[in-house]
Amino acid sequence: MSSQEIVHCENLSVELGGVSVLSDLSFSVIEGDFLAIVGPNGGGKTTLLRVLLGLQKPSAGSVRVFGSEPGRHPGKVGYVPQRLFFDRDFPLCVSDAVLMGRIAMKTPFRHYNRADRQAVEESLRTVGLSSLANRRIGALSGGELQRVILARALAGNPELLLLDEPTASIDPSMKTTIYDLLDHLRKRMTIVLVTHDTGMVSRFVSRVICLNCRMVLREPPAASAGGSVVEEAYPYQVDHLLHHAPGRPESGAIS
Repeated sequence: MSSQEIVHCENLSVELGGVSVLSDLSFSVIEGDFLAIVGPNGGGKTTLLRVLLGLQKPSAGSVRVFGSEPGRHPGKVGYVPQRLFFDRDFPLCVSDAVLMGRIAMKTPFRHYNRADRQAVEESLRTVGLSSLANRRIGALSGGELQRVILARALAGNPELLLLDEPTASIDPSMKTTIYDLLDHLRKRMTIVLVTHDTGMVSRFVSRVICLNCRMVLREPPAASAGGSVVEEAYPYQVDHLLHHAPGRPESGAIS
């Protein structure tokens, strides 16, 4: 891949209700990155994703996504929220839910076509849910539903995939499946992942941002996160876990 800059944030700050949620963030995401954003609850991780999606305006600083203001290229950006709230009795099947991922590519009153249906089929194959295409989404397990949400994001063939805690509400075996899938997807798209699952971070991602209103960038993630760095990101007592990725040299400590 080339070294095209996909995201550029310069001195980004966000205030909500007079409270500073993000403070003076400056970083870039380059094509081919698999960037993890970790940090405590309330540290601004989801707010940062909302800024990149164009759903939240910065209070200060500048943000560019594909060289423009966030939200100007919806067809290039896929988004996987932490949870999907819906009426489980609503008669919507899996394939139709995934088809919604093509909306950004449609003009008003333009019907879905064969290419849209093929994109849905390919997305369901990618996440391993082809056999459930006609099942109602209300009958799915938590892990299956999360893969449907991911398939919906993939249906639009995004160049940038944003994920907000995609493994927060699923069992450990399904977490491994999701991360293996993301590891495969990184070959064809840039990924920004918000997660608390620090035990998996150093195995898969290329860079880590520790975010607690302000930012500490760890690059590469295998570098040792020393005590001073951790204390800067987390102003309270934390434990250090030394993660050993299978088949790799000793990895750094991520708290």
